[in-house]
Amino acid sequence: MSRIGIRPIKIEDGVEIEITSKKVIAKNGAKEAELQIPEGIKVTLIDQNIKIERENDSKDLKAKHGLISRLITNLIIGVKNGFTRELEFKGTGYRAAINGSDLVLNMGYSHEFKLSIPEGLTAEVKKNSIFIQGIDKQKVGAFASVVREVRPPEVYKGKGIKYKEEHIRRKAGKKAAK
Repeated sequence: MSRIGIRPIKIEDGVEIEITSKKVIAKNGAKEAELQIPEGIKVTLIDQNIKIERENDSKDLKAKHGLISRLITNLIIGVKNGFTRELEFKGTGYRAAINGSDLVLNMGYSHEFKLSIPEGLTAEVKKNSIFIQGIDKQKVGAFASVVREVRPPEVYKGKGIKYKEEHIRRKAGKKAAK
């Protein structure tokens, strides 16, 4: 049995859940998100809890059981609070700005990078930090990864773009001959 999949999911206050045979829709005011349910997985609403069951013990359904549980939990958290990913950048002359619906990055290359912010996400720049926010955890993480790939952190001086919680293992530079 899936340890995560068998646990009932508590619905938070203010979040409305609508379940059909093919999808789960979570609403909180103007925020709305939906998740497609694969064949063989059954989602039911009991009191203020969501229960997830699978038809049989095939390897494929066992793998999807816990996954769907986590995705529904993220759906509820997303419409209630949203998700935020913070990136920090460090380097001489490195700059970031929001220009309309684009994130403009000057990261030491001869040209600037214009990344269009995906629909449903917002980005904000404060000092040397970039904040990416949205209700879909996967979209937030994917866009943060695209931003990080513009200039990944290097190990000698620590220059580049990194996640706030990421730790960069630094290397020693050249040693002087004695």
